[in-house]
Amino acid sequence: MALLKLTKMKKLKYILALCLLVFMASCAFKGYKFNGASIDYSKTKTIQIAEFPVRSSYVWGPMGPLFNNRLKDQFADHTKLIQVKRNGDLKLEGEITQYTQRNKSVTSDGRSAQTELAMTVNVRFTNSKNHAEDFEKQFTSTASYETTKSLNAVQEELVTQMTKDLVDQIFNATVANW
Repeated sequence: MALLKLTKMKKLKYILALCLLVFMASCAFKGYKFNGASIDYSKTKTIQIAEFPVRSSYVWGPMGPLFNNRLKDQFADHTKLIQVKRNGDLKLEGEITQYTQRNKSVTSDGRSAQTELAMTVNVRFTNSKNHAEDFEKQFTSTASYETTKSLNAVQEELVTQMTKDLVDQIFNATVANW
């Protein structure tokens, strides 16, 4: 009897998994993907992504290329939009406006225990197919590290983390309609 119950449970699990797979496939065919993009590809085919220069007074050299490459890769990997140099149906431009650090917490004897890095990007988005979606907005991401570590030791990891977060925010605000 226990063997029969186990077999019925397995069958039920397989049926539920199959139903979930069919549901996910049907959603992808209707133009909605689980990566968040909801684009009408019959109207919107291209995107123009300008280089975002670093306009912050404090700069870490690789920050600009890291951000620009990740932004372009996000749209290439998660949409069917063709990236063009000009006259895109969608247009993204802006600049990295701030890269700062500040004390986040202090020990009982008054020394810094944690430092917070912050990166802010100003974005101008234009949708030539629907100007009601146009915006100019700032996106900020932060990451903290223990003050016992040097900024040089953690900077690449933290900037990479903040860049990923910023690119996700920009992607969601532009093509995910969240």
